[in-house]
Amino acid sequence: MDTLTPEHIKLTQYSHGAGCGCKISPATLSIILKTNEIQKEFPGLLVGNSSRDDAAVLDLGNGTALISTTDFFMPIVDNAFDFGRIAATNAISDVYAMGGKPVLAIAILGWPIDKLPPEVAGQVVAGGRAACEEAGIPLAGGHSIDCPEPVFGLAVNGIVEIKNLKQNNTAQVGDILFLTKPIGVGILSTASKKGFLEDADREVSVKSMTTLNKVGYELGKLKCVHALTDVTGFGLLGHAIEMAEGSGLTAEIDVNAVPLIPGLDKYLEKKSVPGGTNRNWASYGTKVSEITERTRHLLCDPQTSGGLLVAVSPDAVDEYLAVAKAAGLQESAMKPVGRMKANAEKVVIVIE
Repeated sequence: MDTLTPEHIKLTQYSHGAGCGCKISPATLSIILKTNEIQKEFPGLLVGNSSRDDAAVLDLGNGTALISTTDFFMPIVDNAFDFGRIAATNAISDVYAMGGKPVLAIAILGWPIDKLPPEVAGQVVAGGRAACEEAGIPLAGGHSIDCPEPVFGLAVNGIVEIKNLKQNNTAQVGDILFLTKPIGVGILSTASKKGFLEDADREVSVKSMTTLNKVGYELGKLKCVHALTDVTGFGLLGHAIEMAEGSGLTAEIDVNAVPLIPGLDKYLEKKSVPGGTNRNWASYGTKVSEITERTRHLLCDPQTSGGLLVAVSPDAVDEYLAVAKAAGLQESAMKPVGRMKANAEKVVIVIE
């Protein structure tokens, strides 16, 4: 270990997974969470295990609620500082996805002290602190353990006015779907791990993953936003399924309207497909209409610190567009990617 210097260390070589692609598959998670026990009811718990939402929410009794969430994973990039920024940005996103404002974070760090210098871990934490500062919150402590693989993330608390609380299971028939970030970072991260990701594409990927979903707090104020969630490890299809199933509806997705990071096809031609993509499809493919292999690789691609999937009343799309424009979102975030329909045979219907 003495011969290693921080600038020469490639963090992704020390982990078997990458970013939100490390997530346990939806099917396996369902088994883990399944229980026949009668769950005790806790007064004031507005959102808990009864739904597959982005965070837990507790009524504080004064018209506001506490949002509590945690997220952590193994390196998705080699640069330690960027890894910290990405992991922190991803964790904070859950608060924005509930329409809330983050107020406090603490760090979660697992580090293989026999393999990697502590100085590199310090750079990871520094990256996490930088993301927190950008969100306007302190990184106020945390917990660390000696771990076989590097792991980093945050536990984050936020505040939301209950009237502005957004969930992923409250979409309505006719809602128009928007996506606030292009997808494809899983494909790019796999190309990076295989050693053929171009530098320009690496920069685009890192910029996407370190861009905070601050717009979620503003979207929470809009009554026309009926449902909200962030797109992470289960891919766009997986999170659309959660929204549709939870709402008792079917989501229709137009793959040709879904914003993509430019240049993905050249990496798909080189078989740059994350393992999480296939696990995702194996978990929920039966709930989706028949699609081509390329569409599957795109829509099941596990996103790390992905954008927000927004269900907007068709009568008030202009309100969403005004907020999106004011937040400086990309032009692709202004174009619908689908809509919510009455419950059909498939949970998600993909138009190709």
